[in-house]
Amino acid sequence: MMKKLLLLCLPFAASVAMAQDDPQAKFAGLITPKALREKLTILAGPEMEGRETAMPGQKKAAAYIEDQFKKFGLKPGNGESYQQLYPVYFDAMTDPLLRVNGRTFGWDKEYTFAVNNMYNGTKTFSNSVFVGYGNAADYTGLDVKGRLVIVLDGGAPAATPGQTRGFNPMAAKMMAARNGGAVGMLLISSAFPRTTATPLKSTRMTLQVNDPAFFYATVSDEVASALIGRTARVPFAEWKDVKKGNYVAELQLGAAKKPEELQSSNVIGVLPGTDKADEFVFLTGHYDHLGKRGDVIYYGADDDGSGSVGVMQMAEAFAAAAKKGHKPRRTMIFMTVSGEEKGLLGSEYYAEHPTVDMAKASADLNTDMIGRGDSSRKADTLNYIYVIGHDKLSSELAPINEAANKKYTNIALDYKYDDPNDPNRIYYRSDHYNFARKGVPILFFYDGMLGADYHRPTDTVDKIQFDIMAKRAQLVFHTAWEIANRDNMLKRDIPLTMPAR
Repeated sequence: MMKKLLLLCLPFAASVAMAQDDPQAKFAGLITPKALREKLTILAGPEMEGRETAMPGQKKAAAYIEDQFKKFGLKPGNGESYQQLYPVYFDAMTDPLLRVNGRTFGWDKEYTFAVNNMYNGTKTFSNSVFVGYGNAADYTGLDVKGRLVIVLDGGAPAATPGQTRGFNPMAAKMMAARNGGAVGMLLISSAFPRTTATPLKSTRMTLQVNDPAFFYATVSDEVASALIGRTARVPFAEWKDVKKGNYVAELQLGAAKKPEELQSSNVIGVLPGTDKADEFVFLTGHYDHLGKRGDVIYYGADDDGSGSVGVMQMAEAFAAAAKKGHKPRRTMIFMTVSGEEKGLLGSEYYAEHPTVDMAKASADLNTDMIGRGDSSRKADTLNYIYVIGHDKLSSELAPINEAANKKYTNIALDYKYDDPNDPNRIYYRSDHYNFARKGVPILFFYDGMLGADYHRPTDTVDKIQFDIMAKRAQLVFHTAWEIANRDNMLKRDIPLTMPAR
């Protein structure tokens, strides 16, 4: 019996011995399910109101994260401040106008456009080119460079084989027009007059106020008929028989735009390094989510409360190690960004206004959704993590992560989303992308939860699997520890060849 008890105790004893002999293992042990749950219950709680960028809930969340960074003993990451403030803008407009040969048409009766798709002021065109359905093949033999194109709704190409998420037939028409050199597109639609008023204020948030490089509006067959010189309206069903080519008519189009400015922030805490303090390792996650729709809160527990809390808990573990004499050689930058759900705005702003020299950034390890399982996986649906970026920018990054996993966490590393042909385009959809485009080697850790709770009010704390969340965060911690303490910065030896987002 005594012998059996000794055998049962050996794995535990070995684990304790490793933690005693290996400070990395010891301080990774501070990343516990209990600690993660405590922080996430606050960050994804009702008082944070879904943390929508530039809204009161986001500001409450930023204050909470800043408080935690101060508590851990981190230094402020933006001069004397823990927050990097940045402006965001909503476009609003008045006096939309569309006039053909002196005839003024009615908003929502015969035309409409989104405010962010139109420039400020009125522009005049003397001719336009009708290109049928506006598929790429429809441009053969037509010169549309610098001109306005008129396209017919419908007839769009099908998605390529295997493509599901992200395919948009309208985007395909716009891409064909832009590839041909057109400056704008009018889409002929049968959906006039509108039964629901088109808003004069944009729901899209931007970092700067600029006129679009390519504008887009939707028009009735009455407007389109005037543009091709017809005195009688050509019914929508007959437009497929209209001859393609150039038509002469004076078109005046535009609006008076006035942007509304709001403010958001990234929260940055710094743990200074020792002999390589002028080099940096970033640990990032986005703390914003979708906010509220009426009284309904979109909690964003997994997306990305889980990643943000992971960053916070790793910060606590690194800070605790430093206090016990195990300071990192490189400076650690713990950054939670906002604006991700609005188009990676916070990380884009940081990339253009960095607080440190990005050429001295060894890596960015980004966590965005690490608390759930992917039921679509044919293999283990929980003890895994999708890793994106392992074969991009640095050949040294994946071996470090794989070795850390083999030694400490032993979870399955799944690289399926690193396929350049991935129709979900995951590589482009989180904040690591804005580091990668600056040449910083990145790894993105992601659980693949795109199911029923994704961007729904049901993404709540009670559905988080904290045991596997802790293991995933520990993997990132171990990888960061190795990168922070190695002799050399990671090589930047793989060119960024993927197209722009």
